[in-house]
Amino acid sequence: MTLKKPSTVFYHVLIFIIAQLIWFSLLSLWIYWYVTNYLLLLKVEDKLAPQMISGTTNIVALISGLVLLILLSLSMSIIFIYLNRQLNVTRLYDNFIANVTHELKSPLSSIQLYLETMQKREVSSDKKQEFLGLMLKDTDRLNQLINSILYLSSLEQRKLTRKVSHDYHIFDTDTIIREVIQESVQEFNFPAKNVAIEGNASCQCVIDRNWLKIVFNNLIDNAIKYSPKLPQIKIQLNPGKRYFHIEFSDYGIGISQKDQKKIFNKFHRIYNPESPNVKGTGLGLYWVREIVEYHGGKISVSSAGKNLGSTFKITLPIYQESKKRYMNRLLRLSRKYQTIPETDHEQ
Repeated sequence: MTLKKPSTVFYHVLIFIIAQLIWFSLLSLWIYWYVTNYLLLLKVEDKLAPQMISGTTNIVALISGLVLLILLSLSMSIIFIYLNRQLNVTRLYDNFIANVTHELKSPLSSIQLYLETMQKREVSSDKKQEFLGLMLKDTDRLNQLINSILYLSSLEQRKLTRKVSHDYHIFDTDTIIREVIQESVQEFNFPAKNVAIEGNASCQCVIDRNWLKIVFNNLIDNAIKYSPKLPQIKIQLNPGKRYFHIEFSDYGIGISQKDQKKIFNKFHRIYNPESPNVKGTGLGLYWVREIVEYHGGKISVSSAGKNLGSTFKITLPIYQESKKRYMNRLLRLSRKYQTIPETDHEQ
């Protein structure tokens, strides 16, 4: 049985009411203090020297009160904004837990069904092999999900040297990217003819090959998920003077301006009425951004509008041309240092 949680709107309204009550209480106290002191001055004004009850006294009291009210107003606004953000984070976290739970239960239920079938019925050897293959795929799904959560934890704590195995090397970018994309395409059983790689990247970058594959796996996975039919993918490689540029374009449903600002946030997922059953945890693109930034690069997204596709732009520093100290630090973090010699792809 699942417990029903109070609506987020209820918390927003409750916080607003409490804030207003505090505000009006403080305002009432200030008015009471001001009026009381003013009446007291009126009672004793005949006994005091004229200069002691000049208009300056009232002006000072009024200004000090107004300053107090402004400060209180700003404080209440800051508290309200902070609580609002915390509530949004809590809501996103709750959605993440629900999605992860579903993602974990789905392959487990599938594995359990296959095992119960083999236990209760006579199954031919061919069918057993088919079931075993399907169960292996489900265990791979579980493994990938668990690894993504573990990697997320390590990325959050910024303790890569302790929790993540590094394998940074100096790669020829044209070679490594074409290899990684080919592996990702095969992993998703995606038609190679639907992927066009253009340009020739004759430069070298410091790259963790496994992490680079995770980046393209997530981009290809999203292109497949958020396309009404099998998507066409275009990858443009452009070496610059100091940075290497990658443009990953699909021709899917596109991304609204509002979602473009949040798409790399942790737990954020795009809801599209045309694809309401898309599964995910909201970690993929957050993870992509973190990996790219750990490589010293940047990632951004643009979209012309609905059903006009999306373009992800990745920039990575070229070795010995940009961020030399940081690149050398990445190499030191690696288990071993190895330079990949130039290949036939370089000109």
